[in-house]
Amino acid sequence: MTAHAKIPPRTPETVQISIEGMTCASCVGRVEKALLSVPGVLSASVNLATERADVHVSDPSIGPDLIAAVEATGYAVPGRTVALAVEGMTCASCVGRVERALLAVPGVTAANVNLATEHATVEGTADVSVLIAAVAETGYTAREVSRETGAEEAKAARKDAEQALLKRDLGLAAAFALPVFVLEMGSHLIPGMHALIGSTIGHQASWLLQFALTTFVLAVPGMRFYTKGIPALLRGAPDMNSLVAVGTLAAYLYSVVATFAPGVLPAGTVNVYYEAAAVIVTLILLGRYLEARAKGRTSEAIKRLVGLQAKTARVRREGTVVEIPVADVTAGDIVEVRPGDRLPVDGEVVDGESFVDESMITGEPVPVAKSAGAQVVGGTVNQNGALAFRATAVGGDTMLSQIIRMVEAAQGSKLPIQALVDRVTMWFVPAVMTLAALTFGVWLMWGPDPALTFGLVNAVAVLIIACPCAMGLATPTSIMVGTGRGAEMGVLFRKGEALQLLKETRVVALDKTGTLTEGKPALTDLELAGGFDRADFLAHVAAVEVRSEHPIARAIVAAAEADGLEPLTAEDFTSVTGYGVEATVAGVRVQIGADRFMRKLGLDPAAFAQTADRLGDEGKAPIYVAIDGKLAAIIAVADPIKDTTPEAIAALHDLGLKVAMITGDNARTAQAIARRLGIDEVVSEVLPDGKVDAVKRLKALGRLAYVGDGINDAPALAEADVGLAIGTGTDVAIEAADVVLMSGSLQGIPNAIALSQATIGNIRQNLFWAFAYNTALIPVAAGVLYPAFGILLSPVFAAGAMALSSVFVLGNALRLKRFAAPAPGHAPTARQAAAPAAIPAE
Repeated sequence: MTAHAKIPPRTPETVQISIEGMTCASCVGRVEKALLSVPGVLSASVNLATERADVHVSDPSIGPDLIAAVEATGYAVPGRTVALAVEGMTCASCVGRVERALLAVPGVTAANVNLATEHATVEGTADVSVLIAAVAETGYTAREVSRETGAEEAKAARKDAEQALLKRDLGLAAAFALPVFVLEMGSHLIPGMHALIGSTIGHQASWLLQFALTTFVLAVPGMRFYTKGIPALLRGAPDMNSLVAVGTLAAYLYSVVATFAPGVLPAGTVNVYYEAAAVIVTLILLGRYLEARAKGRTSEAIKRLVGLQAKTARVRREGTVVEIPVADVTAGDIVEVRPGDRLPVDGEVVDGESFVDESMITGEPVPVAKSAGAQVVGGTVNQNGALAFRATAVGGDTMLSQIIRMVEAAQGSKLPIQALVDRVTMWFVPAVMTLAALTFGVWLMWGPDPALTFGLVNAVAVLIIACPCAMGLATPTSIMVGTGRGAEMGVLFRKGEALQLLKETRVVALDKTGTLTEGKPALTDLELAGGFDRADFLAHVAAVEVRSEHPIARAIVAAAEADGLEPLTAEDFTSVTGYGVEATVAGVRVQIGADRFMRKLGLDPAAFAQTADRLGDEGKAPIYVAIDGKLAAIIAVADPIKDTTPEAIAALHDLGLKVAMITGDNARTAQAIARRLGIDEVVSEVLPDGKVDAVKRLKALGRLAYVGDGINDAPALAEADVGLAIGTGTDVAIEAADVVLMSGSLQGIPNAIALSQATIGNIRQNLFWAFAYNTALIPVAAGVLYPAFGILLSPVFAAGAMALSSVFVLGNALRLKRFAAPAPGHAPTARQAAAPAAIPAE
């Protein structure tokens, strides 16, 4: 990778909010509805897996209103830590003034200002722009200091604490629920145990013991369901917690009445269901714990990217090298890195030579040589030499920081396929509660004795089995793992919906120069006549061509320089219009041009006829050279095809796709290239401003992905259904694209498409499981099989099945972590030529 493109940062009109307490798809819909009701919100997307909302707003200052809207729905917005660099402070009174201004901002819970470092650390939910404005009102200037690592570590610590609490509560619930389960279910399952309990502690004492143990399970480890579920129910917006709360409380309160006031109940209905309430809470806590562990693994890609950021940097300051926090590095600093060091920021090498492992950016395993003038990227690893480089991008502007933001944005996005889930889940929980009430009423009126007991048990089973956790996790978890795996492979999805659109792609259109080819013309063929020496020949030809700025001339000069030839001097340089050029070199006349120039000079090019025919079939234009009046050689200068191009096209064909090429070459040359590479469709003789029309025409063949790298590719990238930009290309092309291939290798194209197919397939599997599970088991829980088969679904088994569904969906999504790229090492098919082809320069 010769150059690194800058990835456009997220637009300032996007506000991100972390949200705690969401448990299912209905929670997501509720939060989105609340956010959309805030004036100034253009759109809102809430992701259950990342527990984050991406809100597009017309005015970023409405951040506090967004937080208030989320909290009004019953969910929490955790505080975050913001680091500000404050300029202009000179004494302790300045510090006090800035601290008081920051603490006065609504949403700030703590503020600490350090005069020595000129940094302020602020905790709370206040928007950064509001904090900076508050500092400005005191007469000082402030800017945000990038603290991605610290923020990610704080988030990880919060997740670890949540997981530890779940583990503790699960242990307590299991310890107290097990005796309840043994006392009650043992009496039904183990012969003689019912009599044993009656002859020892007595059945009434057994019920009292079950009451005490179950009360603890519900009041301590299970309290989370009631503190969240009951208020949500009272607000008329029930969620998964509401289903669990209503179901377990119904079983518990019925049992309490049977224990302490049995006379209230009809004859034959005095039974206790303490074990259902206690075991349901335990099983759902088990599901939550396993879910938390699995969700932690879905975000490992971001954690790994953040882990690539260096903590400190060695910077030259006032004639010495000092080690400072990476956040304190400023643009223009000279940074030194030793062998084995991770580069702290982006920059340009000013001194030293080394090889740098850039696999974390490009996915390419081969280290890249770096010397003065080369671009380096923060997060990459220096290999065997010492380097000094000038910092060009620091903090949030580094490529790694931008990649992290891009991956986060893709992980938090919604695919078109999610629209169906959103429509269903908005009414799903209220519908389930209605169905549970209907189940209770039907059993109470028409069920066999004891009808009240049957009605209660089946209604509770309906409430528990229908929790829509799996629905809410089905899409976002697959997106998180899929986009994370893509980042590891050097495929960055700038827009999450590109995942789905790539899956539906039928045609891949490729720009030729710089995409299929290296974009740099080179001497590819040289055949000498007898009596001529290659080195002497190249030295004479290069001496003539050094006077020309034509790409062909530059390629010949570069070939001579690569061979280490001493430069000669040309005299009497003349351009013969329509024929070629000529000059005198070391007393010898050198003439270079097409076959018609040779004939004009009285020379017969037929000696090279066979070579000329071959070059013509390969799409190359032959050039002849005469030295001292004799025909000396036939040469060809072409833009070489990238080594990875044949394999990438073969892999695209293996995926069942058509491949098209858009080029400015004439039709004969373009067809020659197409034959060699196995390209299906060719659009030739396209002027730079005609690529959009070419893309429109090719769309008739099916959904189209366009791959390009230049400024003139940006309109075509935007016109295509999916635009893929080569990461070595320009900023403009990357900004117009939906997917960025971080290396110049075309193998990223089949990798991206295959990953898209795998991810969408994974999402569909998850959605099928989630919907089929609920569709099939809700009627079973309601008791539709009882009249014909005598089968009822116990609430305990319903809770276990519900927990299992979420774990299944997460486990299925995690399979994407093992996705293997189809392109590397792929053998070219018979339609590819054995020898690498070359394409005449445009």
